[in-house]
Amino acid sequence: MKQRERRPGQKKTSAPAGESRRDDRAGRSLKRVARPAATRDTVRETAPAAVSRPLVARSGDRPAERVPVILESLGAGDFHLIDSGDGQKLEQYGPYRIIRPEAQALWRPSLAPQIWEKVDAVFTGDTDEEGTGRWRFPKAALGETWPLNLLGVDFLGRFTSFRHVGVFPEQIVHWSWMKEQVEKAGRPLKVLNLFGYTGVASLVAAAVGAEVTHVDASKKAIGWARENQALGRMEKLPIRWICEDAMKFILREERRGSQYDIILTDPPKFGRGPNGEVWHLFEHLPLMLDVCREILSPKAVGLVLTAYSIRASFYSIHELMRETMRGAGGAVESGELVIREAGLDGKTPGRALSTSLFSRWVPQ
Repeated sequence: MKQRERRPGQKKTSAPAGESRRDDRAGRSLKRVARPAATRDTVRETAPAAVSRPLVARSGDRPAERVPVILESLGAGDFHLIDSGDGQKLEQYGPYRIIRPEAQALWRPSLAPQIWEKVDAVFTGDTDEEGTGRWRFPKAALGETWPLNLLGVDFLGRFTSFRHVGVFPEQIVHWSWMKEQVEKAGRPLKVLNLFGYTGVASLVAAAVGAEVTHVDASKKAIGWARENQALGRMEKLPIRWICEDAMKFILREERRGSQYDIILTDPPKFGRGPNGEVWHLFEHLPLMLDVCREILSPKAVGLVLTAYSIRASFYSIHELMRETMRGAGGAVESGELVIREAGLDGKTPGRALSTSLFSRWVPQ
């Protein structure tokens, strides 16, 4: 797994920050059909517009800043990006080579067409994720799930009808950072994983000694996460699986005086909750971060925000994070997550594919 941070004065290889990030990040369109298809927003938690409280008036200096920071992955465990181009990406997930749509791959593929033809699975159908897509298996029919491993954690890949396979490997740069913080802390850290999806991050943290609270509003996502836990025989690890709306949960934690040392939050751009709640990232993110600030422990080691498919610069979430953490000291580092092509052998660096924006507060 290769990770690099580029700071001012270094050459930046990512896509322009002002463009929307990654169309294949579950259901980012505001348009909804009468019976929405199973996009990742249907297996992700959303926050209700009705639940609110005033923002806390912050004082003091804003944290120092480090921008732009490019966190780069060349591959890890059972995953690497082989090639990309013509609006698609060619990926290796364990034993399977798959093709999925990728709107940001504006260039031509580097590898020959015959290599792209020798794949195990191709996602076809609705690339806007407003309708159900399907997988085509050129060689032979494959089962719905298969085992994968990242950072020493076993989990299940799954061919879903909304193009995803159960993990977003670009997030491994955050998971590796979190794993390092837990290992060197010298005490059990409390980790809150909001919008936790299939639980890979939660398992990574718990495996190295963290006490984890995993929150997602989807019973399907929680069920998948528990499958992953059982696959790795990690049932005894200290993980609380909470099937609930994220905003409701953290507001209740604030009232209870609960505190966490690390908070990961990965909200969608738009979504609907199980009871018709509506989440709009630009409307509700300030409150969510504000509450997260309140439930950080005095010895907290980080608050991480990732944002996909939004038409904004990383500076928008960077400045929001700095304002939210005013008076807390430390630093806010923000930029993009990118995955670099690694070729057929998984070791040959190629072009960088931008996947998302991020902002991360750290105490020093």
